Amino acid sequence: MCKECYADNNRITPLLEPFDCLKNHTQYICGSCGRCICISKDPKRGLQRWNFPFKSLEIAKLYLRTADYTMKKSCGIYEIKNKNGRLLYKIFADGEKLRVYLRNNKDKTCETMFPVFRVEEYKEYPNTQIRKLTFDEIQKYMSERQI
Repeated sequence: MCKECYADNNRITPLLEPFDCLKNHTQYICGSCGRCICISKDPKRGLQRWNFPFKSLEIAKLYLRTADYTMKKSCGIYEIKNKNGRLLYKIFADGEKLRVYLRNNKDKTCETMFPVFRVEEYKEYPNTQIRKLTFDEIQKYMSERQI
């Protein structure tokens, strides 16, 4: 697992429409393994990708580093259950942000109120970059995903 971005596969992201995401969105480029993680805000909702619910803990972990970096602190992934019993995973900066979310979403609960995954402490890494990729970088990254 990468000590900086918490991923086992350094080319797993972006998950959806990878070429389009790498071309059009600002990326968090892991200074340790080179993995690109979308850090752009969604133009419709004004939220960053890490603010959205995830189908699994594994997928949420892929975006946790962008939350940590954005908030400049160790954030946590929480298991949320909707009224139908379906589980989803959301990243919050802290327990208070979770409590606000639950107050505003009465149909959702978090049984433990503790993160199911969180790194101990937030750390900066020297080679991290936040920027859009060049066309050549996109081509190289995409070709490495195929291997």
